[in-house]
Amino acid sequence: MKPHDLTIIGGGIVGISTALALQTRFPEAKILLIEKEHRFAAHQTGHNSGVIHAGVYYAPGSLKADFCRRGSQATMAFCKEHHIPFKQCGKLLVATTPIELERMQALKQRCAQNQIQVVDVNQQELTHMEPHIQGLGALLVPATGICDFIQITRKMADLFLAKGGRVQTGQSVTHLNETRDQVTVSTRTHTVSTRYLVVCAGLMADRLAKMMHIDIDFSILPFRGEYFQLPAHRSDIVSRLIYPIPDPDLPFLGVHLTPMIDGRITVGPNAVLGFDREGYGRFSANFTDIADMAVFPGFWKVMTRHLVSGIKEQVDSIWKPGYLTRIRKYCPSLTNTDLLPYPPGIRAQAVTRNGDLVHDFLFAKTPRSLHVCNAPSPAATSAIPIGQYLRDRAIDLFNLNG
Repeated sequence: MKPHDLTIIGGGIVGISTALALQTRFPEAKILLIEKEHRFAAHQTGHNSGVIHAGVYYAPGSLKADFCRRGSQATMAFCKEHHIPFKQCGKLLVATTPIELERMQALKQRCAQNQIQVVDVNQQELTHMEPHIQGLGALLVPATGICDFIQITRKMADLFLAKGGRVQTGQSVTHLNETRDQVTVSTRTHTVSTRYLVVCAGLMADRLAKMMHIDIDFSILPFRGEYFQLPAHRSDIVSRLIYPIPDPDLPFLGVHLTPMIDGRITVGPNAVLGFDREGYGRFSANFTDIADMAVFPGFWKVMTRHLVSGIKEQVDSIWKPGYLTRIRKYCPSLTNTDLLPYPPGIRAQAVTRNGDLVHDFLFAKTPRSLHVCNAPSPAATSAIPIGQYLRDRAIDLFNLNG
């Protein structure tokens, strides 16, 4: 059988955006997308907060900053074009202590470097804008929005199929083999051949890179982000996203209040180590995932480096009043009974052998494959420009125009 021209592994929003970008550019090409689950957006894409980020926190000049700025605009434009609900509600970064006010000014400077509009909000203005929120001041980021990334992913998949793309779901990849002329992709049920391969495997990115015998210096560590939701009678407690000012010494942004596109309000996430890359139950554990972490030296180094904050995250995960304290810092009217269950998410965090968190996008390649090894938040927001970037990288790497 004649091999496919291109195959993409991964049916999250990054993989499907890439497949769509390639099929649009090469309408006559035989392009296949393989997804291990029976539905799209089953993992990171379908378990995030639905925020269309503006790019406040990211290092100027980084791929993350560039992708996010362009991705925010592209995501909203895509929603408008295809009648997918979204709302540009804006975000308030709230400072509750003098040191947070100082950090807020540093964030304001970073926003200027990243060409993001922000508005200074004093204490009185904050109270007027959000009566249930208290703080010494805030930064308003008008460009931030909310949407449903599952709907966006499904629409992209429909467009990919309408343009002639092919999809195989429920196909977990078990083996990859590259020869001079093609790549063979084996799943649990069959084998396909392809001239070129693009891998957008998220939580399994390191394992698929190793299947291609790429000498990688990182491993994926799963971090659970646990959420709560507020009861329906508190769904009007805020009208904008409310974020704390992050501590620059900590790897995650902190617990925030997020109005969802369906009208609910979520609280979270925290960040605790997961013991199952794709298990969402509180006590989920996978022996292979645990063993991989245990033998990876970067795991022990990063855990030691962030031991104090890691213990606090774990304690607050178990003890709801500790979690609540972090929210009451800027929203004091919330109580324990307001925190109702909500599904968690799992974030794929690439960590190097030296114990460094990889904060920007990371790619690897072979003569016939291109791998997305780390697609950090805000990958969902940035999916459209990421897909275009991977399309262009594939064109250059594989000489597709030739």
